[in-house]
Amino acid sequence: MKYPPIDTFMSWDWPEIKPLYEDLQTRDLDDSSLEAFLTDWSSLRKLVDETYARLQLANAQDTTDQQAEDRYHTFLEAVYPPSESADQLLKEKLLSSGYCPLGMEVPLQKMQAESDLFREENLPLMTRERVLGSEYNKILGSQTVDWQGEELTLVKVRSELRNPDREIRKKLWTLLAERQLQDREAINELWTNLMGVREKIARNAAKPDYRAYRWQQMTRLDYQPDDSLHFLEAIHQVVVPAASRIYRRYQEQLDVSTVRPWDLLDNRTTFNLPAIQAFESEEELIQRVGAIFNQLDPRLGEYFSIMQEENLLDLTNRKGKGPGAFCTSFATRGRPFIFMNAVGSSTDVRTLFHESGHAFHVFERSDLPYHHQWRPGMEFAEVASTAMELLAAPYLETEGGFFSPQDAERVRKRHLESKLLFWPYMAVVVDFQHWVYENHQQASNPEACDQKWSYLIDRYLPGIDWTGLEDVKETGWQRKLHIHRYPFYYVEYGLSLLGAVQIWANSLEDQGAALRKYRQALALGGTASLPELFSVAGARLAFDAETLGEGVELMERTLEQFTETG
Repeated sequence: MKYPPIDTFMSWDWPEIKPLYEDLQTRDLDDSSLEAFLTDWSSLRKLVDETYARLQLANAQDTTDQQAEDRYHTFLEAVYPPSESADQLLKEKLLSSGYCPLGMEVPLQKMQAESDLFREENLPLMTRERVLGSEYNKILGSQTVDWQGEELTLVKVRSELRNPDREIRKKLWTLLAERQLQDREAINELWTNLMGVREKIARNAAKPDYRAYRWQQMTRLDYQPDDSLHFLEAIHQVVVPAASRIYRRYQEQLDVSTVRPWDLLDNRTTFNLPAIQAFESEEELIQRVGAIFNQLDPRLGEYFSIMQEENLLDLTNRKGKGPGAFCTSFATRGRPFIFMNAVGSSTDVRTLFHESGHAFHVFERSDLPYHHQWRPGMEFAEVASTAMELLAAPYLETEGGFFSPQDAERVRKRHLESKLLFWPYMAVVVDFQHWVYENHQQASNPEACDQKWSYLIDRYLPGIDWTGLEDVKETGWQRKLHIHRYPFYYVEYGLSLLGAVQIWANSLEDQGAALRKYRQALALGGTASLPELFSVAGARLAFDAETLGEGVELMERTLEQFTETG
């Protein structure tokens, strides 16, 4: 069947889209019609997904654009829910047919899990959840501070926090904290509403709590919540002591009695002092990163060039732009799009490496015939991005790179430290969410969330001194995007980091072979289980202290090789 181009489809309302689903629903499925059915269903799903991606992106690119926000919300409320209902009928049709085409074994397992979870009455609740998430974005996107006569977005504030003058950092950090606390009650109200919505969603799906619902919704078929908790304990056992060693060295470097939040990036990670300006413009960032990818792997360099040529990059920060960084995809074209808030820092370079790993995943998997085969578990999707940070890092000082040898060493040292320090922070976020959804009623009270977050900061990040800053410390959960918009999507970063470190370790032995395995695994999309994807990439999906300890040992050993000036 011939479907409309994406620009036409995006202007359609549900009554115009509905007949396309009805056509698929009324078809007979047999050996001769199965391939055409899957191909057409895949084409229709690509149109819906790309519409979602484009409207969400437009809303994030300018949170002050009322028309973009209205179009996005109209789609969320009037088109996406009925399309999900219609898609559910097609899933049930395929599952009941008994057919399992080659390469669809794992996608069908996920489809069954989604089908078992689906409830029509949850669709408006899920729309409400997305709208609340958009309101959260709007609150954060509007936050600015006045500094030396200039209005700074919070992203630019974080860049200015790299000032080597500690008193200036303290003043600026305090301004930032005070501005964020102004929205404390507004975010508390959003949180209470979100928790009410999520409780109803879980109850409608006959799940004991939202954690059980979300686990199945994310099709985590290869590990369970207890595995996640086991991983958190391994982090407490193996990584927290290593992180404490880093904070002690950092304390000595700064010549201070304790490490305070204004000595850190995002209240947890060390940064280069004085700051290293990595680039002046978006064009320079793109050109230099492109040169690095060409040196690392010509095919990856080709992918990045396509993104540049086709204007698939929006990288620099501006007022009104939504927070964070992400890579979305335009499914009908098989193309990725990278959204960032770069301000010229060395961290921005690493962020672009990370999001480019996601983009390379989009390119590699796009040869799979059905859209249903494209989606790997997020645990492996984050391997694609995190491994790219580690694989590209050695090229920072090469011809066409960003830094002098001395600055490159400083950046690489801070990068490895940030990765080690990330695991304990990840544990705070994940442990917090386990507690929230195991204690839904209690956690619906923002004050209880404040107390739990404060306790977890002390447990996993004991090297930071929050004396006199308890209100900022305990409200850290308010500023964690994933908790509000993408619940339970965070342990993936920790598991993927362990997988990425294993790939990096392989590259130290044979970089060419490690990159071939990396791309080979990306090309599998979602056609293999998580353990299989990790294995093809040359790693192991692991939760234990022994495997984690091997990764930590490599990272600490590498840090010791850097000179003191690094």
